[in-house]
Amino acid sequence: MKYDVINLENQKVESIDLSDAIFGVEVRSDILSRVVNWQLAKRRAGTHSVKNLSTVSGTTKKPFRQKGTGRGRQGTLRAPEFRHGAVAFGPVVRSHEHDLNKKIRKLGLKCALSSKVKDGKLFILDAAKAATPKTKEMKNAFDKLGWTSALILGGAELDKNFALASGNIVGIDVLADAGANVYDILRRDTLVLTKETVSYLEALLK
Repeated sequence: MKYDVINLENQKVESIDLSDAIFGVEVRSDILSRVVNWQLAKRRAGTHSVKNLSTVSGTTKKPFRQKGTGRGRQGTLRAPEFRHGAVAFGPVVRSHEHDLNKKIRKLGLKCALSSKVKDGKLFILDAAKAATPKTKEMKNAFDKLGWTSALILGGAELDKNFALASGNIVGIDVLADAGANVYDILRRDTLVLTKETVSYLEALLK
């Protein structure tokens, strides 16, 4: 499909061809959901923990004799049923990460890209570069373009001035090409790619 390439002044520079096999696939919400869940599971720290019987502090003495008291047998005051005792079946430190097939991950990225094309929320920049690291100038440019919530993939290496100028703008995320992911694409209203990024994604997902 033909797509216009613009600059930061919102002027058309040229047109490029986008691959229908990457930017024109059927948008499947089930695939997007699986990939997002996989990403977020990897981010979880899994550091929640409680003290079990072997780690809670307290006496090791048997609280009362085994027989003859009329009470249920008990071997420790550190048991879960006592105050200040252990926690039964509580959470432990663990990883929440799980595997996801590489084909599903690639399809998820294609679906995310295609969803932005379908909604008219994809823009192609000639280059993500700025002459100065001035946030005010960059925000004015984004406001004219209507980018209030956007993910910008700015090439293999980010232009230093562009990254600095965009870094403090609320609702704007700037990533290098290698950081392209489904979750960040979907969480922002607009997706902005450079021509370099388009070539990278087509090579990655072919």
